[in-house]
Formats: sequence, structure tokens, C-alpha cells
Amino acid sequence: FVDVISQQKATSVLKGSRWRQYLLACFLGATPGCLGAFMIVSLYIHGHISLGAIVGCMIATSGDEAFVMLAKIPQTAIWLTIILFLLGIFAAWIADSLLNIFHIVPSISCCPVQTFHPEENKFMFTYNNLKTNFTPVSFHRFLLLLLITSALFLFLTAKIGPPHWNWVRVTFAILLFISLGIAIFASEHYLEVHLWQHIIQKHLWRIFLWTFLALVLIKFGLTHWHLAAFIKTHLSWVLILSALIGIIPESGPHFVFVFLYAQGFIPFSVLLTSSIVQDGHGMLPMLSASLKDSFWIKLFNFSLGLFIGGILYLLGY
Repeated sequence: FVDVISQQKATSVLKGSRWRQYLLACFLGATPGCLGAFMIVSLYIHGHISLGAIVGCMIATSGDEAFVMLAKIPQTAIWLTIILFLLGIFAAWIADSLLNIFHIVPSISCCPVQTFHPEENKFMFTYNNLKTNFTPVSFHRFLLLLLITSALFLFLTAKIGPPHWNWVRVTFAILLFISLGIAIFASEHYLEVHLWQHIIQKHLWRIFLWTFLALVLIKFGLTHWHLAAFIKTHLSWVLILSALIGIIPESGPHFVFVFLYAQGFIPFSVLLTSSIVQDGHGMLPMLSASLKDSFWIKLFNFSLGLFIGGILYLLGY
């Protein structure tokens, strides 16, 4: 939407240099939570950045664990974020280089670059445009406004979401306010084609299914594994286990490594390995877009995580 109202000036910033893509992708990935990773995946799906930039972003991101680490081990969390950010930039360049050497062609078939319609979006924030949008109001706009305002009301009144104001509630409130503005001012074409037909009809159900399957796996699989006890008694296998669990596209399973490190049960090398391989929920939209590209991303990050973590583990860190 920002790209549309800026007449494609926003994404043009990314197209000048691969290193510019790497810096932006790793910076957004390093921000706490999964929102930055979601934004970078969206840019990749629309063909604005390279697959290597996604690799760097997923290395830099720690998902929801970042908030827990900042609360439990703030000094380590800051250093870890810096390490992941720098490592992500370097890894992004390596990944793109390897793709070229082995002639691996990324798959961006899910979404072509969106069509830009300057005549429809140039004067979006005007009274005449607002009047046109609501005389009469279309079914798509009415339904989106109803859903967004209902969700916003429920979040503001704590009927859904966390009972107290925290980062989750603040984030959702801000995003819903932005979504409400888009639903009010966006052109009819943008709402119907880009939001309704594209995002809701094409992507939403796939992301829902991937999220649902991942959560089911965690609920009925990981809850029956005595992971903490295993780590205490088999520390030599912890490194590999942290990398394997890092493949799961979910934040929850990785919290155990944060708490074990905070309590002194595991070394920094294990925490770093877990952080390199895991990407919170960031890979869920990528999985729904391209299994092939998701495989290459996870394979590269898994190998890099084991390699770097293994070296540090052998050095006693």
C-alpha cells in the first residue's frame, strides 16, 4: 500500500543494490517479533528482493524469543542481535552467490509484481476520493470495514488478546488502525483486486492451513517430548537438536533454549545455533508461497547454524 501511494518510490529504493536489500532485510529481521520478517517475505513474493535477502532476514530474526531474551538476558540479547544482523548480511551474499554458482533458480511464481495504476491511486487522500468510495459503498469495502472495526473494538476493550496493554496489544491496535485507514481511503480496484482477490482469496487460507498444521504439530508432538531433561543429560547432542527444532516455523519450541541458557544449563553456542536456524513465524507465509524456496532457505540456515555453532562449541563457548 505504501508502494502504491508513493507511486512505487518505496520499493524502488530496494532495486538499486543487492547490499541495500541485504541491509534492509537483516535490519527488519533483527527487529523483535515476526512483523519485519513478514514484510520482507511480502517484498520477495512481489519480486522486489533476492532469495539471499530472505536468507539473511531469517538468520537475523529471532521471532518472539527476542522479547523474552531482552527481558531475561538483556546484555546477551543485544550482542546476539548484533551478531545475527552482521551474520545475516554476510550469509545473504553467500546464499545468492551459491545460487548463481549452482544455477538454482528461485521460484517466485506465487505473485507477480503488482500492477501499478497511477490514475487510480494518485489522489487517494482527498474528499472527492472519499466521497466516491462511499457513494455507494461496495460489498468488499463494507465487509472489510466491519471486520476491522469489530476486531479493533475487541482489542481495545480487551475482549480478545492480552488483558493488559503490552507489545502484543499495542502492535495489533496500530496495525488495525492502519488497516482501517487503508479500507477507507484505498481505491475500489485496490480493495477488490489486491486485497480481496489476491490476499484474502489466494493467500489467507494457505497461511491459515500452514499455521494450523504447525501449531498442531507443536501441541501434540513437542508437549510429549521431555526436552529439558534430555538436554541436561545429553549436552553433546544439544547443538544438533537445537538446529533440528529450529526448522519448525514457530516461536514456542525455541523458548526452552532461551530459558536453559538463562539458567546456565547450555552454552552460548547452542543459543546461537538455535537463533540462526529458527525464524519464529517468519517462514509461514514463505511456506505458503513456495515450498521449493523455503527448502533452500532452511537448508542453508540449518547448515550455517550447525557450522558456526559447532565451531564455537568446540572452542568452549
